[in-house]
Amino acid sequence: MNSVHVGSAERALAVGTWLIVGGAMLYSVLTVTPLMAAHTAAEWRWTAPILPLVVDAAVVIVVRLDSVLARLGGQGGPWPVALRWMTGAMTLALNIGASALVGDLVGVAVHSVAPLLLIVTAEAGLAYRRAITAAVHGLERKAREERQAREKAAQDREDARERRARERREHEASVAREQREHEARLIREEAERQERIRREERERAEATAAAEREARERREREREQAQAERERLERQAAQQRDLEAQQKAERERQERALQAERERLAQVREQERIERERAALLAAGPPPEKLPEDRARTVVQAAFTAGLAVRVAAELSGWSVGWASARYQELRDANAATAPALG
Repeated sequence: MNSVHVGSAERALAVGTWLIVGGAMLYSVLTVTPLMAAHTAAEWRWTAPILPLVVDAAVVIVVRLDSVLARLGGQGGPWPVALRWMTGAMTLALNIGASALVGDLVGVAVHSVAPLLLIVTAEAGLAYRRAITAAVHGLERKAREERQAREKAAQDREDARERRARERREHEASVAREQREHEARLIREEAERQERIRREERERAEATAAAEREARERREREREQAQAERERLERQAAQQRDLEAQQKAERERQERALQAERERLAQVREQERIERERAALLAAGPPPEKLPEDRARTVVQAAFTAGLAVRVAAELSGWSVGWASARYQELRDANAATAPALG
């Protein structure tokens, strides 16, 4: 059940109640007016509908105000109850009065339906409205409690979140403080370590400087000694190189002299050999037949070298004078080409 269902039920109850009230009022006016007209002076018969309208107006007031009070959950006290029952009794009496005066029980029963229905509807409607109001208040209270519970849960979550945030901030602050203290301690330790390192470095630098100074002095002495030794060795080496150069020059001179002598002897032997071969070729005399070309060329060259005539060279080679003359010309050309090159 929600507010939509409750509103629908209230609308159904209101519509049904006002339909019953409207029908009962119309039926009451139509029923009571003849009775009032019969018991009213003739000149005042036009006032006959006033009484049923007044009674019905009282019924409307009772029903309307009861619905409003029931909706608000209030109580009107004993007077609304008295007015409700009095109007109901009056409506019932006026509706059955005409039938009761003539003893018509069926008419009494028929004309009592609308008033009784109106009375019971008014009471039942009031009970329904009070029950609906109580249910609505219960739903509203439940919704309010649920809303309060949700708000409380949200507030609890917010408080928990704030508490966690506060605890986190406190933890972060504690961690940051410890971190700062740790960093400060590290900085102090680092500063002490750096100071110790610098002190050790100064001591090592001083020791190194002293060692380097001693080493530099020692190297200076050693360099001076080495320089003196190197100069002595260089002098000895220079003297040795000069001596070796002189010996080498002497050996080279001797070798060149020996080489020149060997070359001269070789040239002499070669010249002697050539002279012997040329003499042998020239002393052989004319051959019985023409010599081979290679042998003939050798004979012609020997004759040319000995300064013999072309005719003698032709006779010694067995070839023609023209051929020998051509070979002489070739040898003269070769000597002419060789002479500028040697020059």
